[in-house]
Amino acid sequence: MRTRTRRSALAASALVAGLALTACASDGGSGSADEERLANGDLPTVSIGVHSGWDEGIAVSALFQTMLEEDGYTVESQEADAGVVYTGLAGGDFDVNFDMWLPTTHEDYLEQYGDDMEQLGAWYDDARLTIAVNEDAPITSIDELADNADAFGNRIVGIESGAGLTRITQDEAIPTYGLDDMEFVVSSTPAMLAELKGATDAGENIAVTLWRPHWAYDAFPVRDLEDPEGAMGEAEEIHTVGRTGFGEDYPTLTKLIGAFTLSDEQLFSLENLMFNENGGSDPTGSAQQWLDENPDFVTDLKEKAGV
Repeated sequence: MRTRTRRSALAASALVAGLALTACASDGGSGSADEERLANGDLPTVSIGVHSGWDEGIAVSALFQTMLEEDGYTVESQEADAGVVYTGLAGGDFDVNFDMWLPTTHEDYLEQYGDDMEQLGAWYDDARLTIAVNEDAPITSIDELADNADAFGNRIVGIESGAGLTRITQDEAIPTYGLDDMEFVVSSTPAMLAELKGATDAGENIAVTLWRPHWAYDAFPVRDLEDPEGAMGEAEEIHTVGRTGFGEDYPTLTKLIGAFTLSDEQLFSLENLMFNENGGSDPTGSAQQWLDENPDFVTDLKEKAGV
């Protein structure tokens, strides 16, 4: 679960990049023509940089690690701050990252490191910050919330004070929709999820700050409120990016990544299994379980990619 602002400070990342990257085991690097290759033409070792605390990136990285190891790759993954991951990609210490939010959240990293990265494709196109309510709530839009505040205990339950979602809610959504008289509870992601579970289990109304993609959409009967003024921001895409030379070193994997997409149902069920039902302790084990429960997924993906 995400417990901090989504936009990391580039300056802070640069300070820790050197130390963090020395701990990254990576045989990825730029390949050469005489290096050992798999039968499909790819280098045999792949290094994945994973943003710490970003559930969707952790889930998809584990999914790819599981699929690739089944096909004979050696896969190494390393969690680090987003800034460290992008620094590592630009320097060749990581081969690939599955969690670049564009056009807004990671625009600074794209501007700084984009010339040293290869864009490999977008796999999700509805990443957004939201205010969500229980499925049977009496309203459908944020612009109805102020007039129906009593139905929600006059509260909006938020997450951590430093999160970008909290800032957007405080600075944009609350003034835009006249929600100043409602209590905005700044707590933590676990506390928000606990309140969401308690309210939906009890059949009570609740309004929370949430974001897509998140496993709560699979675990609880919730839905997003419409945002007619766009105060919570526009939907973003989640892209996969590789280091310079990735396409040359991994021609087959590049095709697979380019064909890869997840629907809301697929992503939410994967995250729910990994982080809720299985507690997040074994991402690759959870990914294997999800693949076992979705036996056509890999076959369909490879057919779509033509590999």
